[in-house]
Amino acid sequence: MPQTLPQALDSAVVRSWCSLALEALGREREEIDSINVYPVADGDTGTNLYLTVESASQAVEAVFAAITVPDFADTVRAMAHGALIGARGNSGTILSQLLRGMSEVLAEGRDGDHLARALGRASVSAREAVAHPVEGTILTVAAAAASAAAEGSRDVVAVARAAYAGARTALEATPAQLAVLERAGVVDAGGRGLVAVLGALVEAVSGQAPVRDRRAPRGAAPVMEPCSAAGPAYEVIYLLEADRAAVTRLRERLDALGDSLVVVGGDGLWNVHVHVDDAGAAVEAGIEAGRPHRIRITHFGTSGAAGGHGAAGGAGGAGASGTQAPGDRAGRAVVAVLPGEGLARLCAEAGATTVLARPGEPPASGELVDAIRRAGAREVVLLPNDAALRHTAAAAAEQVRAEGIRVALVPTRAAVQGIAALAVHEPERRFDEDVVAMTAAAGATRYGELAVAERQSFTSAGVCQAGDVLGLIDGDVAVIGQDVRATAVTVLDRMLSAGGELVTLVLAEDAPEDLAARLEAHVRGTHLAVDTVTYPGGPQAPLLLIGVE
Repeated sequence: MPQTLPQALDSAVVRSWCSLALEALGREREEIDSINVYPVADGDTGTNLYLTVESASQAVEAVFAAITVPDFADTVRAMAHGALIGARGNSGTILSQLLRGMSEVLAEGRDGDHLARALGRASVSAREAVAHPVEGTILTVAAAAASAAAEGSRDVVAVARAAYAGARTALEATPAQLAVLERAGVVDAGGRGLVAVLGALVEAVSGQAPVRDRRAPRGAAPVMEPCSAAGPAYEVIYLLEADRAAVTRLRERLDALGDSLVVVGGDGLWNVHVHVDDAGAAVEAGIEAGRPHRIRITHFGTSGAAGGHGAAGGAGGAGASGTQAPGDRAGRAVVAVLPGEGLARLCAEAGATTVLARPGEPPASGELVDAIRRAGAREVVLLPNDAALRHTAAAAAEQVRAEGIRVALVPTRAAVQGIAALAVHEPERRFDEDVVAMTAAAGATRYGELAVAERQSFTSAGVCQAGDVLGLIDGDVAVIGQDVRATAVTVLDRMLSAGGELVTLVLAEDAPEDLAARLEAHVRGTHLAVDTVTYPGGPQAPLLLIGVE
C-alpha cells in the first residue's frame, strides 16, 4: 500500500523534525566546524547549531511530557522559545530567529501554504535581526529556501522538498558570493547547517530522507587565518529581558562597538550576539537596556570562555560561571553517565564524577558540560555509556575544550563498558596511554540487558508481545522469553559462548531477589574459570545489565 503523505503538519511532525535535525547536526557537526571560516574562523558553527537545536528539541519534549497530545501552536512556539534561550554563536542565533519566524505563521495554520509562508517569514525576520546582512551566508541560503518553497505545489511534502532543493543550490553558490569562502575553498558553514535542518524537515513530513550528496565536503580542511587578526577579540552572547524600545537603543550602541551583531527574540526576551574588542562595554550596554543573564564571553585568540555559563549550561548571572581557570585545576578525572543511583554511587566511590540518566530523560550536553567543569581537572575522560549519547557527549567535549580542558571521549555504549574502563583507569599514566587502555577495556566488554516489552513490536528476534522479557546483546534483541530468570540464563550463555573471563551483573532494585544468586551459580557450574561480580543498580536502573570481559 502506498504511503499516505500528510496534507498538514501536526505536533508529532514538529517533534520528529527536531529529533531528526539533532541527529543530522550530530552527524555533520565536526565537518561543519571544519569549514567554519566566516565571520570568524573559530571552528564551532556545527557545535553551536547542534546546541541550539538541542535546546529546541528539549523544549518540545517538555511539552509532550506535560500533555499527551499537545496543541500544534504550543508545540511550534515551544520549539522557537527553546531555540531562543539555547542559541549559541552567530549561526545558532540566526537559526533561532528562523524558527521563531516560522512559528509565527505556523501557529495560524498547518498546511503547505502556511509552511511556504512560514519559510518566507523566517527569512525576512532573520535578515532583519542582523545589523549588516552579508550575502553568501546562512541568510542567503534561507532566502533561497523560502523562494523555492513559494513556487509550485502547496502540498506540505512538496514545499519542504522545494525548500531543501533551493537551499542546496544556494549553498553551492556561496563561495562565489563571499571572498573568504572562495579563498578557503569551502561553502558557508551556517548555510550547510541550515541545509541539514531542512533535510530533516523533508524526512519528518515524508518519512524519507532526501538523497544526500556523498561527495566529500568542499574544503574539509580550509586554511584558517588567525582569529585575532580578522576582527574584534571577543564574542559576547547573553539573554536579555527588556522592552522593544530599549532593544532598539541597544542595537545602535552595540553596532558602534563591534560587528556580527544579531539580536533576535521578542515579547520581552531577546538573545544578543556581538563581536567586540570591549566585552565589558557590551555587557554594560545590556545592563542599561534591561536584565542580561546567561552571559558568555569568548576570547577568539584563545577560544577560552569567561563570564557566565553558556546558554546550554544553565542560567547564571554575569560573572557567575562556577568554573575554575585551567591553571587552578587538578590533574585528571573521569566523568561517567550512569543509569541508576546504585551504579552512580559505585562509580563515585571509584573516584568518578557522575551524571544520573533517568529513564526517558537522557542528560543534555549542558549537564555533561557542568559535570566536566565540576570535576575540576585539566584532563577529563568522558564515558557516555549509551550509544544514543555519542553526539551529545561530543558536543559537550567540544564546548569545554574551548575553556582549556583536555577531554577524551571514550565511546562506551553501556554502563558495564564504563565500569570496565573505569577499572583500568590510572591517572599516573600519560593521558593518551590511559585513554587507550580505557578504550581497549571497554571495547573488550560485550554488553547485555534484560527489559520488559511495553507493547507488541517487531524485533530482530521476532515479534514480541507486551509483557515479554527481552534479552538484548550488544544493543540488539537476541532472546524473547516469558520468565526473567530463564531469559537471563539464555542471554548469559550466548554471551559466554565466545569465551570470557569476568561476568559483571548489575541488578535493578525490583529484580527478582534470587536472580543474582542463580546466575552466579549457573556461571560457576557451566563456565569454568569465569569469575562473577555483582553490583546493585538501585532504583530506576535497567532490570539487569550483563557485561562479559
